[in-house]
Amino acid sequence: MAPGLDFSDWGAKETRKGTPVVVKMENPNYSVVEIEDPDAAFRPVEKSRGKNAKQVTWVLLLKAHRAVGCVAWIATLFWALLGTIKKRLIFRQDVDMASEKLGKGKLLFTVIKAFLVTSLTILAFEIIAYFNGWHYFQNPSLHIPRTSEIQGLFHLVYVTWLWFRADYIAPLIQALSKFCVALFLIQSADRMVLCLGCFWIKYKKIKPRIEGNPFKSNDVEGSGYDYPMVLVQIPMCNEREVYEQSISAVCQLDWPKDRLLIQVLDDSDDESIQCLIKAEVATWNQRGINIIYRHRLIRTGYKAGNLKSAMSCEYVQAYEFVAIFDADFQPNPDFLKQTVPHFKDNPELGLVQARWTFVNKDENLLTRLQNINLCFHFEVEQQVNSVFLNFFGFNGTAGVWRIRALEESGGWLERTTVEDMDIAVRAHLNGWKFIFLNDVKVLCEVPESYEAYRKQQHRWHSGPMHLFRLCLPAIITSKIAIWKKANLILLFFLLRKLILPFYSFTLFCIILPLTMFVPEAELPVWVICYVPVFMSFLNILPAPKSFPFIAPYLLFENTMSVTKFNAMVSGLFKLGSSYEWVVTKKAGRSSESDLLAAAERESKTTNQLQIQRGASESELTELNRLKAAPVPVKRVNKIYRKELTLAFLLLTASVRSLLSAQGVHFYFLLFQGVTFLLVGLDLIGEQMS
Repeated sequence: MAPGLDFSDWGAKETRKGTPVVVKMENPNYSVVEIEDPDAAFRPVEKSRGKNAKQVTWVLLLKAHRAVGCVAWIATLFWALLGTIKKRLIFRQDVDMASEKLGKGKLLFTVIKAFLVTSLTILAFEIIAYFNGWHYFQNPSLHIPRTSEIQGLFHLVYVTWLWFRADYIAPLIQALSKFCVALFLIQSADRMVLCLGCFWIKYKKIKPRIEGNPFKSNDVEGSGYDYPMVLVQIPMCNEREVYEQSISAVCQLDWPKDRLLIQVLDDSDDESIQCLIKAEVATWNQRGINIIYRHRLIRTGYKAGNLKSAMSCEYVQAYEFVAIFDADFQPNPDFLKQTVPHFKDNPELGLVQARWTFVNKDENLLTRLQNINLCFHFEVEQQVNSVFLNFFGFNGTAGVWRIRALEESGGWLERTTVEDMDIAVRAHLNGWKFIFLNDVKVLCEVPESYEAYRKQQHRWHSGPMHLFRLCLPAIITSKIAIWKKANLILLFFLLRKLILPFYSFTLFCIILPLTMFVPEAELPVWVICYVPVFMSFLNILPAPKSFPFIAPYLLFENTMSVTKFNAMVSGLFKLGSSYEWVVTKKAGRSSESDLLAAAERESKTTNQLQIQRGASESELTELNRLKAAPVPVKRVNKIYRKELTLAFLLLTASVRSLLSAQGVHFYFLLFQGVTFLLVGLDLIGEQMS
């Protein structure tokens, strides 16, 4: 029981109560005690706030133990990093150099190397000047000594460098940095507007709703329910790890069997995978599911070509809607009943997009950082654009299209690697509206290795710029409102697809380290610290459990700007890798419900054997051999040269910032350089304990 508290006498003066009593004892061994208050003897003795020497010693020892443990942990981490650098960079054990396609990647790498060599040279000059007492860089006015003050040939060279730096290099860097800072502020304002829009949606509880029973038929003599014809497509290519769980999830969709057709669009060039997928389709077909297997002989156009070929079938004309799921997506059984009803009594609606959720988001640091980005994309960008503009970029999967909208917009085109964005833009130009359902979620995977994530991001950032080149004339000449044209050109393409990777790479990876050697163009602290941290805070809001990763998220986003900038340039200028599709490697992760379903399927072996009664014993043996898990291949880490070179450039700049006592700049450059080093050594995707 909590003790009672009486606050009535707190403001009163302290008064003595009772009669003082003096007790004297004849025995001299006893001391004289004066009791002023009868209750005083029964009050708890107040412990002194002071501590004896032994207690202080123990506290200090405990704090020292914690400090030593922290230092030991940091030292162990640093030693492990040095060991990894020695193993992967010097001895090249279990590593492979990441290759660059054509000349554009090598050109960017050459430019970064030139910056690094220049920075090292200037740093050597600055260190020698520092020990000689030529502290001119510490003077904000940059006093350049006169001819009479020259102390030798080296001093003359250094003074000439100061003069050339102040008159020619600093103005150029200042102009470029001001331009990038302006773009940075514009993009930050766009993010804030999106976040305010999201807060307004949450406050007003705005979301698409289904009125009544959308499938109830007006025909009294009929069955009472009228379900539209739905086509489900699962495009895949060499998806050994995930084909089974995706086909299983789609085949369990809650929809009348006679109103549903599933197309498995297999573009695999591995015959063993083709056999496995065919067997899986046959199994579900014998269970009564209306599912067919399609394989193209001429595999052109990547995913767009695959979808285009499937839509050309004659039987597709009988269907009104088409749902698309990539090979790693696992929709819930009620997916169609949560999405298709929105089309009823809404003839202008062309697309209903569901949200992604990730089964492996906690697998390692890389997946956690991807989860932050994608949560912001769906929760903020897609939802706000859906509510206020009725337009957003189709995510390529976990969506339902009205087939008439696809046909009137020109169908799937093979001209870019972002066929989903391409069809969305063309449908928007034709007047179709889109809806995003934030509370309808479909399980999928995010890449677990940096190599797979890097290739995925290259396609996601080169494709939009390639599409922008192709769509710009159509946008300008379209009949939509001017403000919609402005939104497409200025916000959708330029600001969010071009400006973001440009200023992020230029400002934080090039200009910032250079300003350490050209202090006349130094960036203010709010540009490199306060605003980026605030924007990272906004990005993490949709994923509140990721707040401990705000610093790694900020640093990793700056690191990824190299890949995104490289991809943006290749797409904008139509370089060799702008039309390159690399299938994102999947790990085949399953949710807890999937594992339970797998265990249930294992317990029904006899039923499966009856379903496969048409197959001979040799065919079943061959199928089991193909289904056997492949021999695990030892992972070979990649060495990414651009990231490593930028790591050394940033670390060099951090050393230079120490000479001029720039604390915030030093720590930012140091941590950013270490992040580049971890990414360059392919450590960012390592398993988390």
